[in-house]
Amino acid sequence: MKYFHKIILLIMLISLFCFSGVSVARAEGSSNTPADVIKNFGDVLIYIVPAAAFGLTLGAKDYEGTKQFAESATLAMGIVVILKYTVPSTRPNGDPQSFPSGHTAITIQGAEFLRKRYGWQYGLPAYVIAAYVGYSRVRSDEHFIRDVLAGAAIGFASSFFITTPNKDWNIQPVAGDSYLGVRLSHSW
Repeated sequence: MKYFHKIILLIMLISLFCFSGVSVARAEGSSNTPADVIKNFGDVLIYIVPAAAFGLTLGAKDYEGTKQFAESATLAMGIVVILKYTVPSTRPNGDPQSFPSGHTAITIQGAEFLRKRYGWQYGLPAYVIAAYVGYSRVRSDEHFIRDVLAGAAIGFASSFFITTPNKDWNIQPVAGDSYLGVRLSHSW
């Protein structure tokens, strides 16, 4: 875990470099509308959460976590690709293959992986980024809300069912037919 902050700093620097490149390219080609800026920033942010999750597993030498992250990401994106090519759907901008949102699926997958494996201190910032990515897809007319919600469900489920908590404290919601609560656990 001691390398996490260095990994996050590197990812943020790379993202800023990429985002500034996207903005400059957009500025040279046409005007930057607010929707364009939101879309471009969302397009860059989709790499932050998965890269942070993958980098954290490597930096912490958590190779079981690396394996679980790869499995859940592969499952999420596999489901997204299958649905995109089997469910006929048109995007709000008229392009094909709207359902579900792959951007949202991969960022929520990474956020839930971080939350379940390492706790809310890592999951909460990742969920904030993932929420912005979902918002950017709707705001830029790339997806309908249903596409983003479906992508979020796919990403969440893929990590929730594959990922196991690391050896730290874990807070997890639980629900049954007659109860709703929170489970607090710690591995020794």
